[in-house]
Amino acid sequence: MNITVQEPGFRDSVDHLFNRAVQFMDLTPGLIEKIRVVNSTYTVRFGVKLRGDIVTFTGYRSVHSEHAEPVKGGIRYSLSVNQDEVEALAALMTYKCALVEVPFGGSKGGLCINPRDWEPDELERITRRFAFELIKRDLINPSQNVPAPDMGTGEREMAWIADQYRRMNTTDINARACVTGKPLDAGGIHGRTEATGRGIQYALREFFRHPEDVAVAKLSGGLEGKRIIVQGLGNVGYFAAKFLSEEDGAKIVAIIEFNGALTNPDGIDVEAAKQWMMQNGTFEGFAGGVFQHEGAKLLEAECDILMPAAMESVINATNADRIKSPLILEAANGPVTAAADEILNSKGTVIIPDLYANAGGVTVSYFEWVKNLSHIRFGRMQRREEEARHRMLIEELENTAGIDISEKFKAKYINGADELTLVRSGLDDTMRGAYAGMRELWHSRRSTHADFDLRMAAYVIAIERVASSYRSLGL
Repeated sequence: MNITVQEPGFRDSVDHLFNRAVQFMDLTPGLIEKIRVVNSTYTVRFGVKLRGDIVTFTGYRSVHSEHAEPVKGGIRYSLSVNQDEVEALAALMTYKCALVEVPFGGSKGGLCINPRDWEPDELERITRRFAFELIKRDLINPSQNVPAPDMGTGEREMAWIADQYRRMNTTDINARACVTGKPLDAGGIHGRTEATGRGIQYALREFFRHPEDVAVAKLSGGLEGKRIIVQGLGNVGYFAAKFLSEEDGAKIVAIIEFNGALTNPDGIDVEAAKQWMMQNGTFEGFAGGVFQHEGAKLLEAECDILMPAAMESVINATNADRIKSPLILEAANGPVTAAADEILNSKGTVIIPDLYANAGGVTVSYFEWVKNLSHIRFGRMQRREEEARHRMLIEELENTAGIDISEKFKAKYINGADELTLVRSGLDDTMRGAYAGMRELWHSRRSTHADFDLRMAAYVIAIERVASSYRSLGL
């Protein structure tokens, strides 16, 4: 198969998918344009005195849509950060939040930096100065713009940003809600670190609950034994691969990293591989698999599920035709370009889109934001009351029916839900509800429109919800 498709840039790729989706909708040209465009992008250049000299850094914060506020989106640290990238990611955040019914607009930020080049104390000074520049323009604010971790950032950086906001807004009682993805002792929430990976697990589980959908991907059965190739063993790829292998019986047959790949047809011990990678910086020498220097080629290897979980545009016009996996789950933001999407669709490849699959992070970020505003831990008010009612029921059953209920069942049933249990329950419910809407629209349209796939269903639902918000605002 030889399909020649011109490869757009990341921002243009998102716009191309948006333009495809609105063709299936009845929206006025003016409303389409209002939803599509990025509202604003702030570029900041600031200096920090480091190692005896002043070093200038460039950062961005883009706001795509304020149909709902605050706007939400991560801050990434990478040398590849640029305006085109943050605007594309901000747009994806708008559509993602709308799809899973999280009441945020879309935003994204980034700092053009390699965090590995700096010591922790230097990185803290850089982060605090970047945060200062954004905070004083209300581009970090609990009610206006709420960042979160992204590539190259984590709990540590979010704690620094939250503390910087508190120092600049000493009387703001909701200061902790200015950012999500914080450590637990700084106002974070149980389950946030694993959230995106856990959401991916729930997304795949939901897909495999529907044999009709699985059959479209030319697969059968459940997740047990399915061969998965994961590209990227960062936070997202690690947790997704760990949960799918340990809890669902899937086989992680290859893990691709920037400096090589690990393969094992019998399945890789994800936890052991992660620990080895953290200690050695490479998979080379790991006894639980075969190391390959040319990792990118494994994107084209045979498997049941391909899971790109790192950078955008890794599946593009140059390699899409050689992708053999019948099912792709977009664990990262924008890993399949618009050109590749067209090629893969023509081959019958099923893609579970990033708008849906990657939404676990922002969903649990929403829970953390609500927790910070309410100033109380989830489960604190009702957990022990639930346990008391469950215990009373068990005792009544044993007394009146004359039966002995096993201690194992009692231990599981009596325990009231703690914060982590409630977070996972809320995330699972979100992923199930979003997929139900997507698949209903997908199957209702695909019989008459061959190019109407799960991605188009996700975009149409998201865009309609944004449009509805603008209509209610009088636009």
